[in-house]
Amino acid sequence: MLEGATKLKALATVSVGFDAFDIADLNYRGILLTNTPDVLTESTADTVFALILASARRVVELAEWVKADKWTKSIGEDHFGVDVQGKTLGIIDWPGAHWRCGSAARGFRMNVLYTNRSANAQAERDYGAKKVDLDELLATSDFVLLQVPLTAETRNLIGAEQLKKMKRSAILINASRGPTVDEDALIQALQDGTILGAGLDVFVKEPLSADSPLLKMKNVVALPHIGSATHETPATR
Repeated sequence: MLEGATKLKALATVSVGFDAFDIADLNYRGILLTNTPDVLTESTADTVFALILASARRVVELAEWVKADKWTKSIGEDHFGVDVQGKTLGIIDWPGAHWRCGSAARGFRMNVLYTNRSANAQAERDYGAKKVDLDELLATSDFVLLQVPLTAETRNLIGAEQLKKMKRSAILINASRGPTVDEDALIQALQDGTILGAGLDVFVKEPLSADSPLLKMKNVVALPHIGSATHETPATR
């Protein structure tokens, strides 16, 4: 497409992610690319905490259980979820556009850990966030949240090795880009109990294939990439 666009000077994408563009080729041709990093902040943070709460309290699974007329007596421990209040949220990368997740975490009295190339003084001041390395974050977080763009560096950032470092009681939340997680490794970790569950808004291939094992797992909440899909968000673009 770019070879035929000899007069093209600039491209604009109404999204945060820019992984659909060949950045190296755009740079070579001197074509400017702009994105919209801040307009999705509120909506994406809502989606992240919807995934956290739904995964922890097994909301989707148990709602379907009720609709299937299986609620015939008081629920037992086999239907219990886990608390969110007071737990530890580990955010892998903390770009400025995702500070709202810190604000929501504070409302749930959560401890916040984060990884980043540099310290985030505002996050530490406003939300009590603590900068740690990735291994410490994985080992100590109850909820591990991916908030990274898709780049060569972040592709398969979470694989079998990283999943094994997480608590067996931990839940992985991904609302960034699907390929940041090795999906086959995640499926295996969920099947063998390496981690407790996952809340996913993004996948390696979208739409998610109907034969994906992720759709058969009770410990997975799968959404159709709705991070910014609200009536209010498009109006701000």
